[in-house]
Amino acid sequence: MNEARTILDHDAAAALIEPLTEIVIRAGVAILAVNRSAMSVDGKIDGSPVTEADLAADRIIAEGLAQAAPTIPSLSEERVQPDALPDVESFFLVDPLDGTKEFVAGRKEFTVNLALVTHGTPLLGIVGAPALGLVWRGLVGRGAERLTLGKSEPLIERLHTRPSPPRGEPWTVAVSRLHGDARTEAFIAERPGAIRCALGSAVKFGRVAEGRVDIYPRLSPTSEWDVAAGHAVVTAAGGRITDSKGAPLVFGTGRSGFIVPEFIAWGDPKAVPFASS
Repeated sequence: MNEARTILDHDAAAALIEPLTEIVIRAGVAILAVNRSAMSVDGKIDGSPVTEADLAADRIIAEGLAQAAPTIPSLSEERVQPDALPDVESFFLVDPLDGTKEFVAGRKEFTVNLALVTHGTPLLGIVGAPALGLVWRGLVGRGAERLTLGKSEPLIERLHTRPSPPRGEPWTVAVSRLHGDARTEAFIAERPGAIRCALGSAVKFGRVAEGRVDIYPRLSPTSEWDVAAGHAVVTAAGGRITDSKGAPLVFGTGRSGFIVPEFIAWGDPKAVPFASS
């Protein structure tokens, strides 16, 4: 528990960024090593798919976290239990393969999500997109970066979200390729001329953080492990994430199966995109 308390210090959290990034990259390599055409695909109780790639990535992350930060508990989509978290100040929140449907379909937009949550708020987040050769990472209060992976040293670029479009100009909106809902569609319809950018998994948070899209609304339920890492990256890059009324999101309470009822992520902290909702 002592390490869970000291991790609240930004310097201690910063010291974990490199080893955690390495864990995410290794998990991505394991995912890419799986033969998608020959793998088995099972169904969870909620009907979502799980593959050997999900489980392989989860094992690598669990082993890596046990070495890098052995006293900090973790909650993973593949190992979640109703009473999974004790009463702690800090914990890791993991989705070893976000976008399994994208992965099964042969697309590249799937991610490995790893977040450090303190006092219910994501402090550090890493989103790896192994098939794209990208990693987005951020430490709230210290900034965010995008790593482009290759055969040589990673290319590291500092991330900054962009100002919202001037009044009357269209917003570029990240939308899910596979998970649409009526409330989100209504929200987008309130922005005349909105330019839709269909994306999979937590890649949408990365695009907000690097300023390629203005906003990412999801006004239907999703899981905390789908959101936490991207939340930290967007916030660290200068953006904001709230619910549709501007209230902050809270993680790790165990409410209703670790569900986030809704959220809006956007780049310009001066904008109030939910004012007319």
